[in-house]
Amino acid sequence: MQRALPTLFALLLIVGFTAGTSLAQSDDVEARPTVTVTDSDINAGDTVSWTKGNVYILDGLVIVEDRATLNIEAGTVIKANDEQSVNASALVVARGARIVAEGTADEPIIFTSIQDNISSADFLTYQDRGLWGGIILLGAARTNNAGDAASDWKEIEGVNEILPDGDTRAEYGGTDDNDSSGIMRYVSIRHTGINIGESDGNEIQGLTLGGVGAGTTLEYIESYASGDDGVEFFGGTVNLKYFVSAFNSDDAVDWDQGYRGKGQFWFVIQGEDAAGAAAEMDGAGGDENTEPYAKPIVFNATYIGGGVSNTPDGDRGEMLMFRDNTGGEYRNSIFTDYNSTAGGLALTIEDIDNTGDRPLDSRQRFEVGDLQLTNNLWYGFAAGNNPSQFVNPGLENQQAIIDYLVANGNVVEDPMIAGVDRSPTPSNGLDPRPTGNSPAFTMARATYPSDGFFTDVPFVGAFGSENWALGWTALDAVGFFGDIATGQTVDVEDGFAELPQQVELAQNFPNPFNPTTNISVRLQQTQQVRLSVHDVLGREIAVLVDGVQPAGTIEARFDASGLTSGMYIYRLQTVAGTVSKTMTLLK
Repeated sequence: MQRALPTLFALLLIVGFTAGTSLAQSDDVEARPTVTVTDSDINAGDTVSWTKGNVYILDGLVIVEDRATLNIEAGTVIKANDEQSVNASALVVARGARIVAEGTADEPIIFTSIQDNISSADFLTYQDRGLWGGIILLGAARTNNAGDAASDWKEIEGVNEILPDGDTRAEYGGTDDNDSSGIMRYVSIRHTGINIGESDGNEIQGLTLGGVGAGTTLEYIESYASGDDGVEFFGGTVNLKYFVSAFNSDDAVDWDQGYRGKGQFWFVIQGEDAAGAAAEMDGAGGDENTEPYAKPIVFNATYIGGGVSNTPDGDRGEMLMFRDNTGGEYRNSIFTDYNSTAGGLALTIEDIDNTGDRPLDSRQRFEVGDLQLTNNLWYGFAAGNNPSQFVNPGLENQQAIIDYLVANGNVVEDPMIAGVDRSPTPSNGLDPRPTGNSPAFTMARATYPSDGFFTDVPFVGAFGSENWALGWTALDAVGFFGDIATGQTVDVEDGFAELPQQVELAQNFPNPFNPTTNISVRLQQTQQVRLSVHDVLGREIAVLVDGVQPAGTIEARFDASGLTSGMYIYRLQTVAGTVSKTMTLLK
């Protein structure tokens, strides 16, 4: 018999923030002097600086060449001309070059289309996709598809078709996993994804990362309204923290060719009209048997699809797709509200017959522990909210994946996102913070590595009490963000889920248990209390306390002698709200 994942209610404290439309720049950007930049302007070994007093116009492919450095001042706006194919505009930081683009929350660096009048209220919408190429960083870190039989390096498709024969500036990859392509911080990349080069299908992403190393700093990056993916990692080890992928028409996140970096606080929201997977995760772009295998680690993602009742046009039938021998980890994350014209699953892990020239698949990465999904919150899939409906339906390894998810802290319950707004003409209806009795603050969380990159936070998903995407993103500038969560939530502390000045609910002890366990409730004042036990489908199976109770500690004993092994939920209801925890019966 297939087991459903547990439901879980929780409480959280959310501190209010001030939201509202923000243009980010205090002056009239369109009145600034313009400086046109072509490919001849940043040559090998040059140091070039762009300042916020000008608007820089990319005219065609602009390449920061080997040993060159491009410095971009906070508040600078860069626009790209309207061309495509071999005349498409894009910024490429070649292998061996550096970009130093350090914006701030108040003065972000904006890359956008020449059509985008960002100082007026006449904004482009997210449906204005594919207006220019995008940003491409190329580094010398390892990939698992280093080159062809002649040992030539891989090249970014489309860029290599624009460059003449023998020009190596589109190459990426190498042997230095700590290679640095520079710094990008508080950078918003808008309306990208036009076809470049001579062939169809060469749309590049908002941000393309080819063999970029861990010495590169990428923080507070937004990819908005791309006609292709939000970001794609072609191998490498670069880390990415505080990332927004919003309303991109293909995959929000895509990795390939042995990517092994780290990520934290990734926020995805997809449009109603066009969207692929929230994350397409591939192991290789060619020979899937070549090491290093892809195995990135991501904590605290919030992926919101295009709406469970919507059918955005896309080629993916699942929110998360693991294939081509990729591994990877998602921990302490939220996946919700997904559907597409191709289907509305939450998760598929590739399972092929392993014959011929494809002996490896992502199922094997899962079985050896290279693919891990722990302490995540899943809810709202068009295929259904039972794991047997949204995880690998019809495939041989479905039950093994479901059993693994149950045993590793995954939860099926509404994350209670405060507000979702996908309208091309938004009205401050998007607030990605959990609210109310969300499980996001009280469900069990995976332990964070102590490696200097990950931040230990007391919540799952990309947001807790603070919306870190305010002020510098297109989402904020065009009016998506609103302050919806403030005032709707209650407090929580580690160890006990606490209703302020009202009650505390402790973790049962012992846990796991067989067949009895004790549950403690602390009351700060006399009040009505109901403490009940439920199965993973939410059905009530026992009531331990029901009635007015005096201030002090209540000790309730639960006897599961007549029940089967598995996970159960105990739920405390008081006038202050509802809080739940899980417990495990092992016989």
